Amino acid sequence: MIVKGLDPSSGLPLYLQVERALQQRIDDGEWLPGAQLPTEGELGKVYGVSRVTIRQALARLVDRGMLVREQGRGTFVRDTSLTAGARGVTSFTAELAGLGHRSGSQILEQRVVSASACDLPKEVGLGPADRLLLLRRLRTDSAKPVGVQTALLPLDRFPGLDELDLGGRSLYETLKETYGLVPREALETFTVGGVLAEDAPTLGVEPGAHAFYVERLTFDAHGPFEYVRSVMRGDRYQVRLALRNQEVL
Repeated sequence: MIVKGLDPSSGLPLYLQVERALQQRIDDGEWLPGAQLPTEGELGKVYGVSRVTIRQALARLVDRGMLVREQGRGTFVRDTSLTAGARGVTSFTAELAGLGHRSGSQILEQRVVSASACDLPKEVGLGPADRLLLLRRLRTDSAKPVGVQTALLPLDRFPGLDELDLGGRSLYETLKETYGLVPREALETFTVGGVLAEDAPTLGVEPGAHAFYVERLTFDAHGPFEYVRSVMRGDRYQVRLALRNQEVL
């Protein structure tokens, strides 16, 4: 592919011109999702600019979600195929299966805690001495880290849950098969922030990398049964919602 040069007389800063040029090459399909870009030095030679200029352009594309930097590997075109849209009350496993992806999980922590030791929303309705199972897991898509989820479930509702092997299977499938539970609805809150230093190595990113923080309270016919806090890599997880004007329905 012929790479067009930059135009110093255009009045646009060189880093913006490089950003647009790189964006065009991605849009044209020269670099497909998952493809690794040339190094900063190689791109500098192609466009005749300094590494600082290339670094500025790449940083803007990273901030816009077009590219992702992987520690020790390089810069890659972001794979945006994992996009969560409007959905029912499903597990992460079912969500990825519906998108044609292969999910996985690794238990990072599994222990019994008291409600007083957890920052729970008041809707959970538990007393300070009530016991919960804390289940912290790394969630993956085709073996690539996507997020870290920490679920809290009351053991009064699910006696013996802390003694079950919860590795390698959907938690919701276990709850359905063992306790007959059927989720009905959930409330989710999304915020945007940076990955904390303690989660960065697990997720394979630098501290401060863009992330979604998700809080979820899930209900069945008897009330709330699960509270989950998640941190999801911003370069591997997106949320897309369909919005409609009710006045024209």
